[in-house]
Amino acid sequence: MSVPACSRRAMIIALPLLLSACASLRSPVQPVGAPPTPPIDPFQAARYGAMPDEPFEIQPVDLRKMDPKHLKQEVDFPTDQPPGTIVVDPHSRFLYLVRENGKALRYGVGVGKAGLEFQGSASIQMKREWPRWTPTPDMIRREPERYGPWRAGMDGGARNPLGARALYLFKDGKDTLYRIHGTNEPQSIGKAVSSGCIRMLNQDVIDLYGRVPQGSKVVVL
Repeated sequence: MSVPACSRRAMIIALPLLLSACASLRSPVQPVGAPPTPPIDPFQAARYGAMPDEPFEIQPVDLRKMDPKHLKQEVDFPTDQPPGTIVVDPHSRFLYLVRENGKALRYGVGVGKAGLEFQGSASIQMKREWPRWTPTPDMIRREPERYGPWRAGMDGGARNPLGARALYLFKDGKDTLYRIHGTNEPQSIGKAVSSGCIRMLNQDVIDLYGRVPQGSKVVVL
């Protein structure tokens, strides 16, 4: 039996709609080669959340924008340095706090640009919470428009580039002008962007600050 012309026309008109409806029922296809979005660890989310007990605001870290390897974790770290020593590897962008039994706490850090980094051994001779920041003469000379307005210094606070804590590195009794400090630029962790200092997430530098006493040894490889 032949199909009436009007019925054939109706089927032709309806066919795209039927195909569209079928397509809408399918699960979205992830582009080929796109990396899967890793789930956020609730423990890490709590560790890197806001810290309301601080005198100035500390923003939570957007863990979706962080490489998980740059978050604090305990790792195997055989070394001849005694427990309590801080070892900084600027090439891999990690800071290690040496612990017993070949272990260490590892933190991701930002380090100095080529030619500006500190290298060697030093000790922590000062510790400061929400420290005041003053750019060095070299920083002002290199970038006068950026650092010149702050030649008299900046009080501690949420906008201060030293962040929530600072550990001051001395060598042979003299201030090296290098610091281990927090940052208000979490996107700089894992990169070589600073003027020589060692940057940490504010949550991490607060944790480290509470673990190391004044006089602790620091080795920058």
